[in-house]
Amino acid sequence: MMRLFAMIAAVLVNCVMGSVFAAVVGVDPMVGAVGMNVVAATVGGAGVPAGSLRAGVYTEIWTGELVKYLRRGLEATWLDGIPDSSSIVNNDVIHLVEVGVDPDVLVNNTTYPIPLQALDDADIAIQLDKFQTKVTPVTDDELYAISYDKMSRVKESHGNAINDSKFAKAAHAMCATQNGPKTPVVKTTGAADTTTGRKKMTANDVLTLKRKMDALGVPAQGRRLVLCSDHVNDLLETSQVFKEQYNINRNDGTVGRLYGFDIYEFANNPLYTTAGVKKALGSTASAGEFQCSFAFYVQRVFKATGSTKMYYSEAGTDPEYQRNKINFRHYFIAMPKKADAGAVIYSDYDSTAIVEG
Repeated sequence: MMRLFAMIAAVLVNCVMGSVFAAVVGVDPMVGAVGMNVVAATVGGAGVPAGSLRAGVYTEIWTGELVKYLRRGLEATWLDGIPDSSSIVNNDVIHLVEVGVDPDVLVNNTTYPIPLQALDDADIAIQLDKFQTKVTPVTDDELYAISYDKMSRVKESHGNAINDSKFAKAAHAMCATQNGPKTPVVKTTGAADTTTGRKKMTANDVLTLKRKMDALGVPAQGRRLVLCSDHVNDLLETSQVFKEQYNINRNDGTVGRLYGFDIYEFANNPLYTTAGVKKALGSTASAGEFQCSFAFYVQRVFKATGSTKMYYSEAGTDPEYQRNKINFRHYFIAMPKKADAGAVIYSDYDSTAIVEG
């Protein structure tokens, strides 16, 4: 009797997963349901423990679908087009020397032997950031009643959560901890808001970022500026050129172009203190603290994607609650190759400008 129940459960799960996969690729869900059971039946007799490959089939499919979903999440965003070093990731670790740290160049050299330049600081092993979703329970009652729509929503929810965390972590990594010779961190100079005391960004502030990157020797082509929502709104108020461009270029992810920057908008940029020091990832803002905007040169940063794994336990192993459990683990990193990759601007604060309501 137990084996009969297990067989029925396996068939039902295969039907659900087959229907989901078919819907994703644009095939009749009924065809997918039948096809998944045919595959399970074919591989199930290959001399392995009963049910092991049946579970593996749909777990692999869902992992693959999540990978596709995460990859699409990078399209037309400020991370799109950044050099991808995923091919040299090994066991979710990457070496900076393989990413490419440039040596000095000698022009019209007449002195030999050519000096040696060790890149000792380049060969640094970096563990990719690990993103794990919390476990989502899906009861058998839900699964059988709602069919594949429930599972699609679960997959999309986990994909959205991972992408949100990836972008927030990447933005935090792109921003310098504080102002320095090769890591300029500057303040906005516009009029202070009478409600918050935040000084607004102006077009001249964007020009200041350009000057800072010019001084770093950053090439003119390939500069990006990722504005927080406050700074986007500031420029919409004060720059007619930016206002006219906003929303026009959404197909490639940009919201405008100004002073050589391709401008993007991101709602979860890092916070900076009033002293110009970057706060820890996930921190909350205190009085006078606001999100920053940051600029970078595309060729001096990189991204890399590692492994993705789905974790799944079926309801048959949970007699008390009869629920399936699902979550995902994903590895990814985005960061500068060197410290002179860009510049940061954060909102200055003037508490005296606040008008009590």
